[in-house]
Amino acid sequence: MKPLAHDELHGERADFSQAMLKKMPAGRAGTPDEVAGLIMGPEGGFITGSEFLIDGGATANFYYDPDAGKA
Repeated sequence: MKPLAHDELHGERADFSQAMLKKMPAGRAGTPDEVAGLIMGPEGGFITGSEFLIDGGATANFYYDPDAGKA
């Protein structure tokens, strides 16, 4: 089984996807443990019916950095 983002990082949009990862504040892709920690960790026991944007700052960077959309 291929990793979830394998096609995005190695397919026809690889240049764009890899450039986005380098430009975002976190500078890397997240791990399953980081995502699961929000919900499955002891601090997440009271969270219900919520949506969280977990993207390492990519969306904010895209909207607030004028050069972010350029690969």
